[in-house]
Amino acid sequence: MSRRGPVFPGDAREAGGMGGDEVPRVVMCVDMDAFYASVELRRHPEWRDVPMWVGGAHRGVVLSANYPARAFGVRGGMSSARARQLCPHAVCAPPDFEAYSEVSAGIVAVLETFTARVESASIDEAYLDLTGSERTVGAAAVLGERIRAIVHDEQGICCSVGIGPNKLIAKMACNAAKPDGLREVAPADVIAFLGPLPVGDLVGVGESTGSRLAALGVASLGDLAALPRSAVQAAFGLRAGALLHERASGRDHSRVVARAGERGVGCQETFGHDLSDDAGVHAELLRVVVKVTSRMRAAGVLGRTITLSLRYADFRTVSRALTLPAPTDVTDEVYDVARHLYAILRTPRSPVRRVGIRVTGLADVGTVALQPTLDAPERGWRDAERAADNVIRRFGPAAVRRAVLTRRERP
Repeated sequence: MSRRGPVFPGDAREAGGMGGDEVPRVVMCVDMDAFYASVELRRHPEWRDVPMWVGGAHRGVVLSANYPARAFGVRGGMSSARARQLCPHAVCAPPDFEAYSEVSAGIVAVLETFTARVESASIDEAYLDLTGSERTVGAAAVLGERIRAIVHDEQGICCSVGIGPNKLIAKMACNAAKPDGLREVAPADVIAFLGPLPVGDLVGVGESTGSRLAALGVASLGDLAALPRSAVQAAFGLRAGALLHERASGRDHSRVVARAGERGVGCQETFGHDLSDDAGVHAELLRVVVKVTSRMRAAGVLGRTITLSLRYADFRTVSRALTLPAPTDVTDEVYDVARHLYAILRTPRSPVRRVGIRVTGLADVGTVALQPTLDAPERGWRDAERAADNVIRRFGPAAVRRAVLTRRERP
């Protein structure tokens, strides 16, 4: 079977093992924009338009810089002394890796809502293999915008998304989409996308490799792809030269390597201040459950096992799970379980720092027969929640809210 555009090694797989048509790979790269700096800006919104970086103020290195600081030439990996020379009036924040790890885990939980094939490449970057999943999660570009919206709503930071037939093209599309954008490169458009790019834009090409390529008269990826493979191998060695030449043409054999674990839908919230009253924790539990169940309905899945995790002010973390007799996506049903688990785990006089909910044992809603029960014969709440979901998607997250959450300030 033929298809439009070049066929790259490693970017197609056999469909169903039947020896028939190949299914084109669809890979998504999700990368947080100025991640450490973005997390700090949640706590200091007054810095949003001020040049700032995370790292040493005068010594050490810059770990992450916001875009106003980048306008002065400040970059991650640069010495703090050099950054201070370029931008003497910038604000500096010391790193808080506990906070960054918590936000990263929350983002991975969002991604695993849609597929179990999620590879965390780093604390601020992940790949999703969406091959063959368009019928269940929708078109990749639509899903990418949904992920960007959820990450912004739940974590208060922006991310960029790239989509392509393999990890390399997805990553480079993501780089092209920055900041705060989405770029999809179809298989037929790979050569046209790569050709004009400077050779330094190729993932894995640093200053040294770029200088050696410039000495060969190579300025763009199109120039590099046009060179004979043997010429590139003569300059860089058999293995490195072959890899460089393949990548210039958009070829990438690597696979998305998902972590071991069960697909689930989860969300966690770290409070602005520790909570000692159960009513306050209950309200925040409800806020988290609302987000989890709305994402489940958007993904078209039901779940049976609910896990609650609590982190106390002293950073002790405890968790407990309960499995329901039938799968659900109804907010009140999941919330009832969450409150039950909270009552079991709660340690008196220990303030709570963070709550998290994760639902596993997922099944596609179309494959589950929901049996009516005596106490909920029509399951009317599911219909009401789906209607509310539609209103929120159209008018924003504040359009429909539970009364208890409107009466209580978010901590």
